[in-house]
Amino acid sequence: YGGAITAILFNIPGSAENAPTAFDGYPMTQKGQSGKAVGAAVLCSAIGGIASALVMMAATEPLANWAIRNIGPPEIFALVFFGLIVASSVGARTIWKGWMSVLIGLLIATIGQDPVGGINRYNFGMTDLAAGIAFIPAILGFFAVSEIFVQAEKKASGKYQAPKVSMTFPSFIELWMHKIAVLRSILVGFFCGILPGIGATLAAFMSYGEAVRWSKNPEEFGKGKLEGVISAETANNAACTGSFVPLLTLGIPGSGTTAILLGALIALNVTPGPRLMVDEPQIFWAVIMSMFIGNLVLLILNLPLIPYIAKVLSIPRNYLIPFILFFTLMGAYIGQNNATELLFLVGFGVCATALKFANYPLAPLLIGFILGGMLEDNFSRSMQLYDGIA
Repeated sequence: YGGAITAILFNIPGSAENAPTAFDGYPMTQKGQSGKAVGAAVLCSAIGGIASALVMMAATEPLANWAIRNIGPPEIFALVFFGLIVASSVGARTIWKGWMSVLIGLLIATIGQDPVGGINRYNFGMTDLAAGIAFIPAILGFFAVSEIFVQAEKKASGKYQAPKVSMTFPSFIELWMHKIAVLRSILVGFFCGILPGIGATLAAFMSYGEAVRWSKNPEEFGKGKLEGVISAETANNAACTGSFVPLLTLGIPGSGTTAILLGALIALNVTPGPRLMVDEPQIFWAVIMSMFIGNLVLLILNLPLIPYIAKVLSIPRNYLIPFILFFTLMGAYIGQNNATELLFLVGFGVCATALKFANYPLAPLLIGFILGGMLEDNFSRSMQLYDGIA
């Protein structure tokens, strides 16, 4: 949830799964609805986590066994490909520009090593590109740096308008109107969570894409629609909980976080697997109870803080932007401890700014970049499974 705050207020996602939150969260801030967006994010994050934990209590083992038996590389490839198709319409004025953005994102994702043969490609002889483009400088360049450039241009041309500080909290009626979106996002998030290696990032993008697909007014997404924030934040928290299902029942980590937890359990001589619920029930139920406690604390701590979080926008931009730029540069550098990342950061910022002025949407580009590696990897595995050529 923490990454949603900067995504909504400053168009800077704290992590990959918060990127879809920025698509509509930041436009809401520009409309003076920052409090409503942050409030919906914290409430729906807690709802997604708690509801997913309830589903986990009721159907952990059968769901994990079904997912492992029926979901493989071909199915995951189809899911990701479907997500890219839906993504091409997010924030795009024309389908052509949406697909161009997706293809640019996929092209960036191919830089680095071939997932099958490990052959370097498109790195132009640069060893820093051998491992591909890191996510942190890319997303910070696409969102943070480009936004700073756009704001600077508006300031220079006299078009800049400071965002209004909003203390408005989403009403019960507004949230109730989106109950179908919340329920759909819980199911999408939990389903993506129980698939090993998928996690919250694809869950957030898939849920956002489904919200666009089922909406009667899909053209409103990307322009400040509350349903976009609700769908993304509900799904990514539901997926975080769902990722514990394959870990506890099959001993297969579903995300980076659960991989660390797997190491901790093994260090304590606890072997996750089908017999964990029988041999070590206290471990299983302690994990589930920690999810309930964590989401309740999320509500208790953050609901009273929403007015104060929104007040950050009242800080004059002359003081705020240098701090944002400083932490953006520091975040890009610390990720790899490599100064080259700073060049990538600025380069992506310049390119994203040019695309914005040309009215190309950044959301499909980012989705293509994040999901491109997963798409190629599962395509290659599918071809190998069915004796194809990869």
